Amino acid sequence: MHDLVTQADIDAFQRDGVVLIKGLFRDHVDGLRRGIERNMAEPGPYAAENLKAGEGGRFFDDYCNWTRIPEFEQAIRHSPAAEVAADLMQSRQVQMFHDHVLVKEPGTSKPTPWHQDGPYYFVEGKQTVSFWSPLDPVREASLRCVAGSHAWPKPVLPTRWLAETSFYPEDDAYMPVPDPDAEGMDIREWEMEPGDAVAFNYGILHGARGNTTQSRRRAFSLRLVGDDARYVERPGRTSPPYPGHDMSPGQVLREDWFPILYRR
Repeated sequence: MHDLVTQADIDAFQRDGVVLIKGLFRDHVDGLRRGIERNMAEPGPYAAENLKAGEGGRFFDDYCNWTRIPEFEQAIRHSPAAEVAADLMQSRQVQMFHDHVLVKEPGTSKPTPWHQDGPYYFVEGKQTVSFWSPLDPVREASLRCVAGSHAWPKPVLPTRWLAETSFYPEDDAYMPVPDPDAEGMDIREWEMEPGDAVAFNYGILHGARGNTTQSRRRAFSLRLVGDDARYVERPGRTSPPYPGHDMSPGQVLREDWFPILYRR
């Protein structure tokens, strides 16, 4: 296994679905900061501003930009993230899914809503991992994950962050979004330094606190999949949508769009 990972980390990830990996992107922090500035200056087609009129601050996010922002590609291909993902997922290979940037400027009190990543995506499998890495020291504006929620019998219904509407038709396949604080769930969060990363399964319920500090909170996220990941159809348009992918249910993600980053 990679030096950044211990057997205890692997056991925690397999059991709880979430673990902290210190220093995962530590050699790429400056490059990722430059990439985020480039991304914000030249947003992609999926870029969003997630605040309503009158809400203070700025909450920007964008995804699927790694092929046009070289700093992102450098971190994805040359950091230990893919090898660490293989260790945590216990997978022989690691395949790219997508990148995601989330920026909360000072005075952005709005939290990131509780959600699971998996229901938004057209991929299913137990071997999945998201890395959430802050590029600024994180104390208050932290990521919060509900341990064990990847093993819940039903996924949580995905919602649109700004409109606060359901992403798909509400039916028995999904459960309503819970309130982990009110329900006393096992919430994991950490103080983090730039380049640290929270690793969590796509099925983990998570959200993030607002940023009421006087400092920026820039975060780079990387979504990867392992051996058992397969394309699946959802009851509506997925996010990311990847129009024109031409994949069929049960198919391995096409490698020309979703390249293999690491093989054992």
